[in-house]
Amino acid sequence: MIEVKNLTKRYGNHLAVDHLNFTVESGKIYGFLGPNGAGKSTTMNIMTGYLGATEGQVLIDGHDILKEPEEAKKNIGYLPEIPPLYMEMTVREYLEFAAELKGIKKDKREPQIEEVIRLAKLRAVENRLIQNLSKGYKQRVGLAQAILGFPEIIILDEPTVGLDPKQIIEIRELIRELAKEHTVILSSHILAEIQEVCDYIMIISKGKLVASDTPENLEKLLTNQQTVEILAKGNEDTVRKVIGTIGNVQKASVEHGKEEGTVKASLFPKDGKDIRETVFMAFAQEGCPLLMLYHSRTTLEDVFLELTQGSTPAAAKAMKDGEKKGRMVKRRKKNAQEEAEENELTEMDEEPEENAVPTSKDEKEDLENDSNL
Repeated sequence: MIEVKNLTKRYGNHLAVDHLNFTVESGKIYGFLGPNGAGKSTTMNIMTGYLGATEGQVLIDGHDILKEPEEAKKNIGYLPEIPPLYMEMTVREYLEFAAELKGIKKDKREPQIEEVIRLAKLRAVENRLIQNLSKGYKQRVGLAQAILGFPEIIILDEPTVGLDPKQIIEIRELIRELAKEHTVILSSHILAEIQEVCDYIMIISKGKLVASDTPENLEKLLTNQQTVEILAKGNEDTVRKVIGTIGNVQKASVEHGKEEGTVKASLFPKDGKDIRETVFMAFAQEGCPLLMLYHSRTTLEDVFLELTQGSTPAAAKAMKDGEKKGRMVKRRKKNAQEEAEENELTEMDEEPEENAVPTSKDEKEDLENDSNL
């Protein structure tokens, strides 16, 4: 379990993380969602001990990440946004090196390396130099080292960056499989990615937690954002007359439908109440047939923008409440290809990059990569 208490991080006058408080329970998949620059990566770096907090503390299974780093980090596997890789090593050499750094016992190293190679689907490239791999496979290698040792908590920062649609689906399946025995925390700015795999969603904006709950509960909290859409057969005056007889309607917009002799209307109910039955009965009594009657809810994108940009009263309230449950709705599942439109597409049997040149050991990257393992 992870407890984050009053977590604050300042860079000079810039407040990157603003008094965050939340708890991560065991055995679930948590999604950390927010726009670029919201403070997601900073929070994760503090949670994993790579950065110190200005204020507050992070407890990993009761161990303070700064005061008891060794005990706390034994329970964490971490994949940063940029995977910490030694480009001149082969995939297997790198995993052997990572296993040694993690203190995995010699008799358990080989079986664990074999297992993470299988899970991350790296078998076809295990003996290739990392520098010659595509971006997608480099991401997989980074994920494999995070899983190595099978820690209780696995933290993934933008885990699907650089993966093609097929690989994204495979990584999702891997995350779900890991969640059976591990707690998984992943951050992303891709809305559908978080919605697709997470049991619990936290939305962060400008360093503050503005929404936190299960997708189902967040969806229920959006009832006051619902509108009732109707398509009636008749004229505009009749439709306006019927709407005027319906209680609990805050406002309504009426316009001609696309088909001749139809009228389209959007009804905004007071206090988020479900008025569909009332609407149906009112039009039935007037003898005005309804061709369509349905709820139209705010999309996930709309709610996300509302909460993170603070452009509406609802957003302002959520920002003020901080940890109070925000409002968000599941959006329709997207095709995996749409989710990966910004990702670099790669193939399993991809040839080495055209300009890749083997690197000597003397040219090994600076030891700063050591700290990222």
